[in-house]
Amino acid sequence: MDKFANRLVAAIFGAWFCFALALGVSGTFESAGALVVALMVWGLTALVLLACWKSLTVRNLAATVPLQWLIALHLVRFIGIFFLILASHSRLPGGFAKPAGIGDIIVAIGAVALLAMPGLRSSIAVLRIWNFFGFIDILFVIFSALRFGLQDWTSMAALRQLPLSLLPTFFVPLIIASHVLIFVRLMTAGKVGSSIR
Repeated sequence: MDKFANRLVAAIFGAWFCFALALGVSGTFESAGALVVALMVWGLTALVLLACWKSLTVRNLAATVPLQWLIALHLVRFIGIFFLILASHSRLPGGFAKPAGIGDIIVAIGAVALLAMPGLRSSIAVLRIWNFFGFIDILFVIFSALRFGLQDWTSMAALRQLPLSLLPTFFVPLIIASHVLIFVRLMTAGKVGSSIR
């Protein structure tokens, strides 16, 4: 991909991050209801995946970005530690924060292990297991957040304030999309009998 295309995609992601940050700083997102938060997560995820499918520039980037970068994105899931801290101070419901936090920590530790693995390209089975578990975990986190938010809107206020507001407005859609992209890479590698990049 040429340098202009790289810069264009980087600018789009930069603008998106700035928008998510502005939502958090302004406090606008704090009044969002549980359904609005869920719709934002799924809407942004759909936009990312649609761009990967319909835009040649984004599709080329998604197909050639180093696999390690897609895995490294999941290091952000060490945020699960913060979930557990907030739960211990009654700032998030324990029924949400404990399973979500522990699951995210496990996925993040798995990402560290994969990144440290010298034979990552030949470890398709390990990567497939990690990716499947990580995908199920993030789906659980999203639906659990929605469930607790619908039961008690105020109990999930921390997820609508910085720094956690960046999760539904930026990081979670990218995390879901990265899982899908890794699944595609794994299927492609299986069909052509080649190693993944």
